[in-house]
Amino acid sequence: MGSLGSVWSSLRSGETRVKNKKPPGLCVYGTLEQPVHATNLHEVTAPLSAKHHNSFVLAVDACLGKSENIGVITVGHGSLRPGAGVNKELPAVGDAYITGVVNVGGFMEYFVLQNTRLYLVYRLAQTIADGILTFASAWESRRPC
Repeated sequence: MGSLGSVWSSLRSGETRVKNKKPPGLCVYGTLEQPVHATNLHEVTAPLSAKHHNSFVLAVDACLGKSENIGVITVGHGSLRPGAGVNKELPAVGDAYITGVVNVGGFMEYFVLQNTRLYLVYRLAQTIADGILTFASAWESRRPC
């Protein structure tokens, strides 16, 4: 969702450097080429449970925060509320979430988002992609006791 979600999933889906690390069984929605955003969020997420019965949905998005938290990545259990930082009412997404603080919130959020450094978004996306791929590889290789 948004630029952070699209960049990490583009990294994950093989459009750049992690091409050879794609774990099987992971389905990705939202890339730079085909992003998930406010206008198509419902259209993309509504059929997920039918297409991927009992799947675990991990939502990734950028968020706004305090200046001292810019660059911080948060992982949590529960749904992500995309658009909350810019006062949009969008459906909650996911069983868990990863967010990256890309800029300061609290005043003129749309302007702030439009002036966010792409390098920061890219760096956060690389870290998130590496973390997800590391987890997925470890999960895939685990053996029962």
